[in-house]
Amino acid sequence: MPYEIEVIKGDITQVDTEVIVNAANNNFWMGAGVAVAIKRAGGQSVEDDAIMKGPVMPGEAIFSTAGRMPYKYVIHAAVMGQDLRTSDKLIRQSTVASLNLAEKLKIKSIAFPAFGTGVGGFPMKACANLMVATVRGYEQLARSLERVVFCLFDELGYYTFSQVVNKKN
Repeated sequence: MPYEIEVIKGDITQVDTEVIVNAANNNFWMGAGVAVAIKRAGGQSVEDDAIMKGPVMPGEAIFSTAGRMPYKYVIHAAVMGQDLRTSDKLIRQSTVASLNLAEKLKIKSIAFPAFGTGVGGFPMKACANLMVATVRGYEQLARSLERVVFCLFDELGYYTFSQVVNKKN
């Protein structure tokens, strides 16, 4: 089922979706990047619940409570291992794992950050190309998802993802 893909600039903890995604390490410690904003907004229970479900292999995803936030869940995608580095393969796998989990949970809307571009040091343009292509490639498998949002906190991320999403193939 086709879904809407949109790009917004802002705080992922303020996005109007059913779930948000955290770009995580495979132990789900929430000490840097978007994880800090999610933990601050949702409370310690978000991290505690996630840690209890780890560790997992990099590229996999789990879900936790959203704590004080209004979301059904937080999906934690293990975009990197303990070396805090990521790759094309891990970004692609983590994106698919997050979408699979959203489908399993019958989620209609999901918000992604730019995977691996903070702590993971992955280039923004390469991330945008990978994530957008992966989300578009997943569209035919989607049954419950109706809306996928890329939420970027800075101008570079917003501009880059907007360019990729709006590019005509």
